[in-house]
Amino acid sequence: MPSTYPPLNLAVRTPRLTLAAATDDLLERLVPVVRAGVVIDHEPVPFDDPMSFYEDNPTREWRWMRSIWSGRSRVNSAFWRLYFVICDDGEPVGMQDLIGTDFAAVGTVESFSWLAPAARGRGLGKEARAAILHLAFEGFDALEASSEAFTDNHASNRVSEALGYTRNGTTWATRRGEAAELLRWRLTRDGWASRRRHDIELSGVEECKPVFGLPT
Repeated sequence: MPSTYPPLNLAVRTPRLTLAAATDDLLERLVPVVRAGVVIDHEPVPFDDPMSFYEDNPTREWRWMRSIWSGRSRVNSAFWRLYFVICDDGEPVGMQDLIGTDFAAVGTVESFSWLAPAARGRGLGKEARAAILHLAFEGFDALEASSEAFTDNHASNRVSEALGYTRNGTTWATRRGEAAELLRWRLTRDGWASRRRHDIELSGVEECKPVFGLPT
């Protein structure tokens, strides 16, 4: 049954995967992935502080779910964060978020994502980012998208470059309490349009626009 809350009916479909709105049922199906650990100790850790994935079970699972519930309840015209579960052949393997701050006024979005370790290295991260960008630009008429990644997060930075983002300076954040440099990336609407795809399908967009204070 469709939800009475429009953001929970959003979906983005590509030939390789589906971004399904993060309902509680899908979050429960992702819990084993979170419990098993998203961060691999031997690789540069990708997330800035605070991040529940750095904690031990079961605190990690609880904090992760609380953060999503809290984010879902804050949706309004000034700020919204849409949480999607990345489904590979119907199997939840990670999350892809889209964030808008004063979007109705400035038209800019940010993205955030993670994949289960077993799902990495197969191009799913790039495909999920392409899908969420299609929602932003085609679905919500965004003007610009931004992304950030630590300088040693080579996978994320390669995805940004491959999808047409350009470098937009640097900034700093902490991860596990240690300072680390972030690369900033920027993708304009023209940059997206020059390589836009025509095999991505959106559903539930029009119903969501009033929730975000957007014209229909």
